[in-house]
Amino acid sequence: MTEADYRSVVSDMHLASRVPWPMPITLAVSTADADAIAEGSEIVLSDENGSMLAIMQVEQKFGCEKRLEAREVYRTEDEAHPGVAAVYAQGDVLLGGPVRVIELPSHEDFTQYRLTPAQTRTAFTERGWQTVVGFQTRNPVHRAHEYIQKCALEIVDGLLLHPLVGETKSDDIPADVRMRCYEVLLENYYPRDRVLLSVNPAAMRYAGPREAVFHALVRKNYGCTHFIVGRDHAGVGSYYGTFDAQRIFEEFAPGELGITPLMFDNTFFCRRCDEMASVKTCPHDGEARVTLSGTQVREMLVGGIAPPIEFSRPEVARILIEAMQERVTPHHAI
Repeated sequence: MTEADYRSVVSDMHLASRVPWPMPITLAVSTADADAIAEGSEIVLSDENGSMLAIMQVEQKFGCEKRLEAREVYRTEDEAHPGVAAVYAQGDVLLGGPVRVIELPSHEDFTQYRLTPAQTRTAFTERGWQTVVGFQTRNPVHRAHEYIQKCALEIVDGLLLHPLVGETKSDDIPADVRMRCYEVLLENYYPRDRVLLSVNPAAMRYAGPREAVFHALVRKNYGCTHFIVGRDHAGVGSYYGTFDAQRIFEEFAPGELGITPLMFDNTFFCRRCDEMASVKTCPHDGEARVTLSGTQVREMLVGGIAPPIEFSRPEVARILIEAMQERVTPHHAI
């Protein structure tokens, strides 16, 4: 982003052209590196192995206000927040200008699932889907997520299950384990002609409300007409209110984003109702609801104990138990 776009996005979630965009996309460099680059020149963008990915024309060099960006985008200046820490760690000068792609980054994992936006749009057309709901996840899909997705499937033609496989927190379930969970779940519990599994190569920023809008716009680019927004979407710790990520969509004019958010409340299995439900549909108190914290689930899996079937499908639990036990059991040489 050039300076006008950067400052406009930080201040009110729109590009300078007034197109909605909630998070700055920047290239930060050190002051020393910036001094060696002239405005109007071209630079090579490469990966960590030195492979050329793109050519950027440097239209502008400008300073960033890191604390302002943190406060506006992440709603906190606390460096313990992973997104804020990333902003504070980057260089002090931003380079803005157009990027011409030479070659996209290469990946050896999940190759059959790395569909570009053009490819997912083509896939939707081939399937005859006119309405598609996108689901963002960085975690295994448990019964609560499954319930939300299937509720959404009642009103659209197809579901894009679009897990994020870029960088996440160190204590998140590894991407390869999560992918095995998605595969076994779709194989056994979803109509195959109504779901497409593809991966989102982006990294998590944990920006809560702003990232929820960002996730929605990314899925619009992939061809989705609807997007599921749950509780504390893209949140971390206690930085955001439970429904802040849903309320932020009210700050945009109807139709402005070009994708319809579907808001869901907390869901669970209720033993009294004898079915999946949410606080909007279930009249019973917490004792009847099967709810487990992330810590409780992790402790069960490490101990080889499957969570209740009302909470997680047994096939998914098996994969997670094996993965968890591999992580805590040291490997001894034979």
